[in-house]
Amino acid sequence: MLNQGMLFLLDTVFGLFIVALLLRFYLQLMRAPYGNPLSPFLIALTDFLVRPARRIIPGLWGLDLATLLLAWVIEFFVLAATLWLNGMAPHPYTPSTFLVLLLLSATGLLKQSIHIFMLVLIIQAVLSWVNPYTPLSGVLNSLSSPFLTFFRRRLPPVGNVDLSPLFVLILFQLVLTIPLAWVESILYGML
Repeated sequence: MLNQGMLFLLDTVFGLFIVALLLRFYLQLMRAPYGNPLSPFLIALTDFLVRPARRIIPGLWGLDLATLLLAWVIEFFVLAATLWLNGMAPHPYTPSTFLVLLLLSATGLLKQSIHIFMLVLIIQAVLSWVNPYTPLSGVLNSLSSPFLTFFRRRLPPVGNVDLSPLFVLILFQLVLTIPLAWVESILYGML
């Protein structure tokens, strides 16, 4: 019972922090406008780790690699702690199991990223009907437009309704269920 409580706290606290780091990375990557309510919150929440990490890990081509690497490292330790608390820790820790845990952490970050973008699409679709002029619309638009542009160019609106978010959500769900689940099952089998 204590393990379940520890797992819940581990997933909740560190999981939300990883999401905050990923959002910070993607907002900067997609050049989201800074004058939104989300960016200052994410910076205030994650700056205590990102600033020192930027001194060690430089950016590359405008990418904030320090933030992404921090998310990956935290995901690695959460995964290792989760396996240990569930009694599934690999014995012994060899370079191959370390590599498998690194790959599983990268897969976990990719899954969380897809979930973030799915949530962004759903929130954007709901807000387009309820309040299209919300201060978050610029952020949501900059996060979703790279995915929606491909389908918007190929699919005309049906009765003034843009169906491209639906196709992107279906594509994201397919990526989650087929290739990522397959890779995860192979990696967990190697532990």
